[in-house]
Amino acid sequence: MRIVIAGGHGQIALRLERLLAARSDEVAGIIRAAGQADDLRAAGAEPVALDLESASVDQVAEVLRGADAVVFAAGAGPGSSAERKDTVDRDAAVKCADAAEQAGVRRYLIVSSMGADTHHRGDGVFDVYLRAKGAADEAVRARTTLDWTVLRPGSLTDDPGTGQVRLAAGTGRGSVPRDDVAAVLAELLETPATAGLTLDLISGSVPVSVAVKDVAGN
Repeated sequence: MRIVIAGGHGQIALRLERLLAARSDEVAGIIRAAGQADDLRAAGAEPVALDLESASVDQVAEVLRGADAVVFAAGAGPGSSAERKDTVDRDAAVKCADAAEQAGVRRYLIVSSMGADTHHRGDGVFDVYLRAKGAADEAVRARTTLDWTVLRPGSLTDDPGTGQVRLAAGTGRGSVPRDDVAAVLAELLETPATAGLTLDLISGSVPVSVAVKDVAGN
């Protein structure tokens, strides 16, 4: 399987690239800074330098062409402005969905955030972030030509993954290691029956593979 990851140098993305490369998938990661390329190669991924904020849909579609799946894991990141929450977390996700449609790639996974909601109230940067993520989720879910899955992790930690999670349409608040988020994404890519689902993710007591099979109805 060939998988393209938008935001290929992110902390979840690098973990996911290692997992996918270890199971012999072909992985490409879209990065903005060419200086990040060696980190992707070390993770087993092919680096593709492209600024998702300024690139056209045609340019992104060219990168996605021939892929079996796209994972949108890009984000403006901590410390970024409210404006970039809109241009990256919202607009780039929508642009990648447009490009996936144009390139004929149906499978589209988006890493969102627990609490993402276009109607979220508040004037802080994090409030803008949750509204931007909510808008991206809504735009992706509206696509009938994409087999989308929206994953909404709780608070992210750098603790070692346990391989034990709670994955459901609603889980309540909680945290989850980035290792386990990556493991769930890898499993979702192998489970087409999870298309059309919006899923919350926190740490729990169910093995990742079982949790994904459960939500897929297997």
